[in-house]
Amino acid sequence: MTDPRLVQLEVLAANQERTIEDLSAEVAQQWQVIEKMQKKLDALTHRFLALEEQSAPDVPITKPPHY
Repeated sequence: MTDPRLVQLEVLAANQERTIEDLSAEVAQQWQVIEKMQKKLDALTHRFLALEEQSAPDVPITKPPHY
């Protein structure tokens, strides 16, 4: 006859293993989302800086009024 404590420990170990696998899959998915968001952020930053350069007025080099 199987010891009920042993069965309980085996069930607990199996549940923990499944939980660990589920959490690992979730972390992997979240990492993919983070990488995708980082790429979008980099692209938006590049676009923003390009637009900022285009819209910045060229400051003419002139002598200050006191000269």
